[in-house]
Amino acid sequence: MTASGALESPAAPRPMLPSLAALTQRLRSRLSMREDPATAAYDRIMRRLGISIGIAGMIFGGVELPEAAEQGRYAPAWWTVTAVVLAFGWYPVIAVVSAVSGPRATRFVCGCAAVGFLGALASIPFGLEMHTVDSTTVWLYRVTPVAVTAAVLAWPTRLTVTYLLGTSVAAATATVYTVTAATPQNVGENFLREAGLAALCVWCGTAATGAAARVDRESAIASRRAAAQAAAQARARERARFAALIHDAVLSTLLEASRAGTQSDVLQRQAERTLEQLYECRGEERDPDLLDARSAVLFLRAAVQEINPSVRFATRTWPGYDDLRMPVHSASTIAAALTEAVRNSLRHAAVAGREVRRTVTATVSAGSIRIVFTDDGAGFDLAAVSADRLGISMSILGRMRQLAGGSAFVETQPGEGTTVTLVWGGDGSR
Repeated sequence: MTASGALESPAAPRPMLPSLAALTQRLRSRLSMREDPATAAYDRIMRRLGISIGIAGMIFGGVELPEAAEQGRYAPAWWTVTAVVLAFGWYPVIAVVSAVSGPRATRFVCGCAAVGFLGALASIPFGLEMHTVDSTTVWLYRVTPVAVTAAVLAWPTRLTVTYLLGTSVAAATATVYTVTAATPQNVGENFLREAGLAALCVWCGTAATGAAARVDRESAIASRRAAAQAAAQARARERARFAALIHDAVLSTLLEASRAGTQSDVLQRQAERTLEQLYECRGEERDPDLLDARSAVLFLRAAVQEINPSVRFATRTWPGYDDLRMPVHSASTIAAALTEAVRNSLRHAAVAGREVRRTVTATVSAGSIRIVFTDDGAGFDLAAVSADRLGISMSILGRMRQLAGGSAFVETQPGEGTTVTLVWGGDGSR
């Protein structure tokens, strides 16, 4: 297996400018890649919530635009345009990004929308004078629940709750600042209404994403249990098969030998057949404990997350990946080498003053799997590693090279992070 050639096409001279057919094929190959099966439920929920929030934000923008224009009569034209763009400009982007990209990009643009709404609230004193709006509230007040819902997808729950309280207080304060006839009762009712509605959005969003994450975790656990159970059952079948062979062939031959005397053609043929069966059993390299592509990915992902749940695990698949069948012992060997790479990174890759990002990418094809672990940490000089440091030479490289069809590569430089590549299947090459 290679990084690109073995998955795309055989090596051949390429023209300086690729043909339209080649570009089309490459695009189709990239579009055929699927999401990580180990986070399928979470990814689907994030995508659907992102699309829903994007559409809801655009609807809110259409509904509030007349009110914004009406209240804009009391403010400079630049302020109305700026506030509308900050409050609603990110929602079309959220809808598009959620439809075509992954959860990470969705979280980023949702965070931008939430921050944009804060910017719109903060701009009110620069655009509107005190007590100039002849209404019960300033129009930005009604956008708070949508902005809070975007924050649910972008940030952890505690930060989202803080954002909810901050935006609700800011919207209520903006009402006091801008509305001509604001009363304490009116402001209090408005605050409780918007804070309550936003809290409901937070509860629904966190419940949905939390349930999806739990489904993925349980799926990974169930897959590992199923793999272990399948291995145990396969070993039990092999023991039963061998016991049956001993009883039906070996013991029967010995019994005939005790009864037949020194000469017996039947005994000779039976003994020859029994020896053939024993040699067949001895020569077989049976490994019925096979994992399909999804089970193999879940197995490896669970192994990584047992070490550190914050390591990002992504999966790419190529046409025919469903045909992959990986023996459990091969998956266990790769998992051991991979977790050693993760542990080494956690011990040695720290950089003062910033967080080190760690990612595992599994690329699955019909007959091979390629695991790439990367971090952007301190890196090191591979040639300077002493011989008594066995973490890389034995636990990673040696372990993979002893695996049939396996190989491993380590790339690193001081200050440039580390990449560990584990390959199984294909020709075992990079």
